Amino acid sequence: MIGIGAGDPDYVTVQAISALNDTQVFFATDKGDTKDDLVALRRLICERFIEKPGYRFVELPDPKRAVDVPYEQAVNDWHAARARLWAQAIESELPDGATGSFLAWGDPSLYDSTLRILDRVADHVDFEFDVIPGITAIAALTARHRIPLNDIGEPVLITTGRRLRADGLSGAAVVMLDGDCSFRDCAPDTRIWWGAYLGTPDELLVTGTVGEVAEQITEIRAAARERHGWIMDIYLLRAAD
Repeated sequence: MIGIGAGDPDYVTVQAISALNDTQVFFATDKGDTKDDLVALRRLICERFIEKPGYRFVELPDPKRAVDVPYEQAVNDWHAARARLWAQAIESELPDGATGSFLAWGDPSLYDSTLRILDRVADHVDFEFDVIPGITAIAALTARHRIPLNDIGEPVLITTGRRLRADGLSGAAVVMLDGDCSFRDCAPDTRIWWGAYLGTPDELLVTGTVGEVAEQITEIRAAARERHGWIMDIYLLRAAD
């Protein structure tokens, strides 16, 4: 598992470059035509940093996640289906003694299901794996906005839009996986630092209070998603004192 950063090829670490050069087969999940550029970026990173040709890409079909069952069951079933497909691919595409890699957007530990799925793959295939950390979307967001992540001596919650809607905001929170613009439910004087496509030529940044910029972010986000067919965004919220 190689973390490749949040979008800018310059975020790829020296450790990751070494791992790229030790890899013979790269596995990539095919999520359809609208996300072809995500696979293309992975290929671009390999072309830029791998010194010798001879590696190859294996694109894996992504099972559809059920929408008519409870959320946790749907995710569990989806992971199980992915694990079966990945195990078959590793057995059939990776020669004995060779190294295969998955390239994780951002860091493999942060709201990425690949590590959990690889644990399940181990139930089907005998293999070992290492994890190379990457620049997170959180690090990219705070760097691009030129702000510290936390107030002095204060904690920061990392959560999802779904949990923000259920639990509300107390203090500061980084919010990921929010297709519903849940920040609109926060108090108008809540500070927000929002970013999308971080580290790419399509990067978008907005900051202000929820009262000032919530609708602006919602409109920009919808237009960007329509234009690209997908969006990766993240934001930091800080409740007013």
